[in-house]
Amino acid sequence: MQPTTPLYQALAAHQKKGRASFHTPGHKGREGIFPPDLLSLDVTELPDTDSLFEAGGPILQAEQEAAQVLGTAHTFFSAGGCTLCILAMLRLASLDRPPGKRKILAGRVLHRSAVQGMALLDLEPVWVLPRQDAGQHLAGRVHPEDVEAVLRREGDSIAAVYVTSPDYFGVLADIPGLSAVCRRYDVPLLVDNAHGAHLFFTSPACHPLREGADMTACSAHKTLPVLTGGAWLNLADGKYAPFARDAMALFASTSPSYLILTSLDLCTRWAHDQARPAMQALQEKAAQVRCLAEDWGVVFPQGRTDPVRLALDVSAYGISGETAAEHFRGKGVEPEYADGTHVILIPTPMTREEEWARVEDALRSMPQGKAEREFTCPLPPLPPVVCSPREAVLRPSERIPLEQAVGRIAADPACPCPPGIPVVMPGERVTPEAAGFLQKYRFFTLRVVQ
Repeated sequence: MQPTTPLYQALAAHQKKGRASFHTPGHKGREGIFPPDLLSLDVTELPDTDSLFEAGGPILQAEQEAAQVLGTAHTFFSAGGCTLCILAMLRLASLDRPPGKRKILAGRVLHRSAVQGMALLDLEPVWVLPRQDAGQHLAGRVHPEDVEAVLRREGDSIAAVYVTSPDYFGVLADIPGLSAVCRRYDVPLLVDNAHGAHLFFTSPACHPLREGADMTACSAHKTLPVLTGGAWLNLADGKYAPFARDAMALFASTSPSYLILTSLDLCTRWAHDQARPAMQALQEKAAQVRCLAEDWGVVFPQGRTDPVRLALDVSAYGISGETAAEHFRGKGVEPEYADGTHVILIPTPMTREEEWARVEDALRSMPQGKAEREFTCPLPPLPPVVCSPREAVLRPSERIPLEQAVGRIAADPACPCPPGIPVVMPGERVTPEAAGFLQKYRFFTLRVVQ
């Protein structure tokens, strides 16, 4: 049978639609960002090209230049995305921690890679719930006083505090406050900053490393001109630097893409020459569009947020986020994400004026629906913990209908979005309340331990 190249055909067909990219990656496919001969640079570890996890030549120099431009003590390149950086942070924080002192105090809003990392490293999560202070339908923020209460209770069993900031909707945590608490208890603050690499260059700069975090995992490719999979592990000081490459190599491929690494290197030059004025212009444009959207009834997250993330709550229109997303597509705009209430747009400095005009046109012509009673459902209590995430993830499991999962042990996180808080985590027993909540969010199956 002649191969039909289905993935290539699907990508080519999507490209022909000509939609403005308001999703990742941040380079937006623009010509001129990368050199035309980039493909010819797809090589491997050679005597003159260095080796990522034994770097001592041009890769090391490129990382050092990136650290200087970003203002970090150390920056390490990842061709394995932010996931690799998250796994490395957890590994570094748990080095030489004895049994009983391998707990991670984590905000319940977190990427599944962190859960998997805790399972692989046999770390015990201690959860702290966010307060719903970003508005209805959103998870909100982890507050410093709630973190301090857990640290006071758990003593020196906590190896690190782990939070996500910004979250997918652009909500920023109180990193200075969290950092102050962590310093008082002498624990490192790790931040999943996957969606906030550009915050190094906003005005004012609100990157978590600038606000007191000890380590950050940053998906440079999401909002900056970097190929998909390019990320940074950033360190605030030299404490963990000698062990960082080994921590990354533990989880990484031995064949990292030199194209991705090169795009990170080229991003350093772009950041030095253009990032701040480009980001200032982007902030101004995003603010204009936000004002226009608010005039038409769109609601944005409350409190301190990413100044360029556009998370539009369109429920005031009487329509769902999915309906709004289809309307945007009809106007030539491809959103990043949509759910029952929100549609998310990710602009970057590579977004063109003509593409912004499409967004404005879509906002002015947004369809009106029949206003319905808002669906809200309080989160159920956290389920009881039966076993460790490691045991739950590594044991044989099966996917079964949700109604049959009550009383069973979850093997995967189940996370309705919104609000973006996992209702059940690996190792927790599925309660009737958790199952009922998930059913309301159209969950039909769940993976459980056999």
